[in-house]
Amino acid sequence: MYLGPVAFCSDKVVKPDGTPLMAGIEFTCFTDSEEAAVGATDSIPYSMQQKITALGGKFVGGADWGPTVCTSGKVITGQNPGSSTACAEAVIALMVA
Repeated sequence: MYLGPVAFCSDKVVKPDGTPLMAGIEFTCFTDSEEAAVGATDSIPYSMQQKITALGGKFVGGADWGPTVCTSGKVITGQNPGSSTACAEAVIALMVA
């Protein structure tokens, strides 16, 4: 099962010093406007875009539906399904580096 950045979005997932795991790391995910465009705003438990920022992560968003990939150390995230190819290429690049 693919969970994406939501796996990091908890104040219970912390670094050894107690700060949220996503603090200081750049992430991307579906933007609030993409969630609204597919009618998901009322059916999701929270905005990933806002949760990332609330936990100290750095949200990096691109144009809606465009391919946006964020690499922050060994964490690679894609904004939406259109980012799949670029995200896979980023994973391969990290593996061969």
